Amino acid sequence: MNAPTDKNVQGIILMVLAMAFFGVADALVKVSAAFLSPAQVLFFLNGGGVVLFILLAVLRGEALWDRRVFAPTLLLRYASEVMGMVGMVLALIYVPLSTVGAVTQAAPMLVAVLAVIFFGETVGWRRWSAIAVGFVGVLLVVQPRSDGFDASILWALMAMVGLSIRDLITRLTPDGMPSTSLAAYTMMAATPFSLVWVLYNGEAPVPANVDWFIALPMISLGSVGYLLLITSIRMADVSVVTPFRYSRIIFLLALGVLLFDERPNTLMLTGAVLIIASGVYLILRQRKVQQEAEG
Repeated sequence: MNAPTDKNVQGIILMVLAMAFFGVADALVKVSAAFLSPAQVLFFLNGGGVVLFILLAVLRGEALWDRRVFAPTLLLRYASEVMGMVGMVLALIYVPLSTVGAVTQAAPMLVAVLAVIFFGETVGWRRWSAIAVGFVGVLLVVQPRSDGFDASILWALMAMVGLSIRDLITRLTPDGMPSTSLAAYTMMAATPFSLVWVLYNGEAPVPANVDWFIALPMISLGSVGYLLLITSIRMADVSVVTPFRYSRIIFLLALGVLLFDERPNTLMLTGAVLIIASGVYLILRQRKVQQEAEG
């Protein structure tokens, strides 16, 4: 086995571990609703993220200050990240885990559409077909029927839109800005928002009844997962490891069934399969298009 293949195998393992950590952190967000409000959960995640990402940046020897931190592009990225986080927290608390996972993992399809609209990228009929299939999958997951539609699922859609805008804007991030530092800046920008939300609700930022055995892993697992994600992408071929991000849906599905007695129906499972299939196809097709352009 050659070195590049070794790196790709290691990258796949780290990517799957990252998605497992994210999945457990997501489940802990739902559990934390027993003693934290959505605003408090967001404050914990933001505040803890600031501390952990700063520590990671220091350990990696990355600069903590960059004069471009207030660039308009980054300010828009912070805003879209906040939108995505608010939607994600509310969705994780009020919507089944498996549904949240399936809907939010459709973000790459929305990114592809937005890239065509705002960046003028060319997308062939094959990728348009994959995007259409992916959005059909989203409809199957959401199941917008007048007799049984759960409006809380709109939070998951809000998370998908916010995270898609964030990913699109990330393409415009200034060159040379470390990923960990960028994450720290984002958490710093989101923390005041979450604090204002908590105070507006008349709540204490850190309530007396916090179960730290749940809160601390909830905070740390997401940051560790982020570090594993970045390490995976940096060490291996992006087109090889990226499809394994969809393993998050599987972890959330399993956790939802085991911990919260969720019972996804056939339509939801079919939609999840369509989302995974179309997302993986988009990644592989994009890789082939790039190879043809370079060759």
